[in-house]
Amino acid sequence: MVKAADREKNPAGSSVWLERRAPRSGGGPAGLDRERIVAASVRMLDRDGLGKLSMRRLAAELGVTAMSLYWYVDTKDDIIEYAIDTVYAEIDLDAVAAGADWRERLRTLALHYRRMLVRHPWMSPCAGQYLNIGPHAIAVGARIQDTIRDTGLPIGRQPSAMSAVFQFVYGYGTIESQFGRRAVEAGMEADDFYEESIRAFRDDPAFMESVKPMEDLLEERATHGSVSAIWDRDFAFALDILVSGIDAMVDREAPGT
Repeated sequence: MVKAADREKNPAGSSVWLERRAPRSGGGPAGLDRERIVAASVRMLDRDGLGKLSMRRLAAELGVTAMSLYWYVDTKDDIIEYAIDTVYAEIDLDAVAAGADWRERLRTLALHYRRMLVRHPWMSPCAGQYLNIGPHAIAVGARIQDTIRDTGLPIGRQPSAMSAVFQFVYGYGTIESQFGRRAVEAGMEADDFYEESIRAFRDDPAFMESVKPMEDLLEERATHGSVSAIWDRDFAFALDILVSGIDAMVDREAPGT
């Protein structure tokens, strides 16, 4: 069994995917397996958030004893790492492969990644805390690398292009997902929460005076339509800027330029 203290000795290199765990002898608890545990953990994380996940709560969700879980996992960190890799599997790599060129494949990857982050608001903070080296995460990373390679950028520029696109998607999806989570916590639909938020500061004369230089932008935001339409429109245009930027950099980096 992997102890939490053992992981503290090597935090940078600790991962359930790197540990060689000895198989348990005999059979596990009836009706329970790792897949069922992970599916329940994703369900709980989506519903209750990261802060409320515990072995005791997860066992109650599954209708088993907490000790039953230790037949399949050693720590709560194990469960989170398995959950992370499970939601990476939601990125449809077949749909990505069907893209006509690298631009279309890149847009499909970015859109699926964003949607995954929005569906699972707990994912973005976890992605920054764990190594993300499960099989599904590796498969997504390989497809991203293949797509960027097909741009024609030199190898030394490809990691920068990957960062430009997917750190943007990570940040965008994180903010969008946290906005959605906040609306749920307030017991409101996202559009209603957005309208109430806009109204709160637009009805404050002192605040509006302080942001007068941005008045035209605030007006555009307030009158554009549903918040989901705003998210989609801004994301698509920002992604177009990044794709166009990669195109421009390919020309600039070409030999003899």
